Order: sequence, then structure tokens, then C-alpha cells
Amino acid sequence: MRNSALLLLLALLLASCNSKSVYDTYKSVPNKWHKDSIISFTIHPPDTLNTYNLFVNLRNNNDYKYNNLFLIVEMKFPHGKTLKDTLEYKMAKPTGEFLGTGFAEVKENKLWYKEQVIFNEDGDYTVNIQQAMRENGKEKGVVNLEGITDIGFQVEKTQN
Repeated sequence: MRNSALLLLLALLLASCNSKSVYDTYKSVPNKWHKDSIISFTIHPPDTLNTYNLFVNLRNNNDYKYNNLFLIVEMKFPHGKTLKDTLEYKMAKPTGEFLGTGFAEVKENKLWYKEQVIFNEDGDYTVNIQQAMRENGKEKGVVNLEGITDIGFQVEKTQN
């Protein structure tokens, strides 16, 4: 038992020591992620010269009943410009086994958002993430999405 706790602590320390990461934050989702609920992140990039890769990170548990995930991700620039994307991510293998990492019920997924981004405007950027799931054959979206426990956003400096 004591060795297990030590191994878990060591794994967490190693996972948190990503020298490329300049921003990495998670926000918890209540029991269900309502279709109108927007998860927001405010980023102040360290410079306006280097390139960065951007990721949407999320954790899901066994209550998630889909093999994919649709998200609307909006990035608001400091001087008013806005980029909005509808993205689809694969969440499970054809067998139903969840993708992602993790030993227990919760799986962690690091999903590409944008690569080689230069934050060419000085100031704060806001990233808004909203679920946009629909069931096959149904016109209305999923109102309360179950099984997503945390949403995160990560900015990593690229290797130059």
C-alpha cells in the first residue's frame, strides 16, 4: 500500500514536469455538461515570437456513452478578433474501449486544437469550450452530456 502511494506520487510529479508546457489548467465539470455551459480559460502567452501547440485536454469516465466528441472551441484575441471551430475527436476504439491514458475508470485525453500558433497580439487570449454532441437521427443536441469530468487547455512551446 505504501509503495503504491509512492509510485502514484512519483507518476504525478513526472507528469507535471513538462518543460514545454507554458499553460496547463483544468476545470471540473459538474455531474453533467449542459449544452449551454461554456468552459473558459484566459491565457497570457509568454511572448509574441515563438510557436506553440494548443491542446484541449479532458477526462472522461465510464458514464460517457459515445465513441466520439464534438466541441465548439472559440479563441478570442486581445484586440477583438475571434476564431471559432467545430471539432470532432475520437474517444473510443471500435471495441468500445476508451482511448486516452489512465489505469482506473477515468481516462485522460490530450486532443490537438491548433499547431504552430504564434500569439502575435500582446495581451490576454480567451478560449471558450462548449460541447456540441448530437445523437444519430436526432435534430436536437444532447442537452446534458454525462461522463466528462474535467476540461483543460494546454499551451506547449514547440521544439525549435
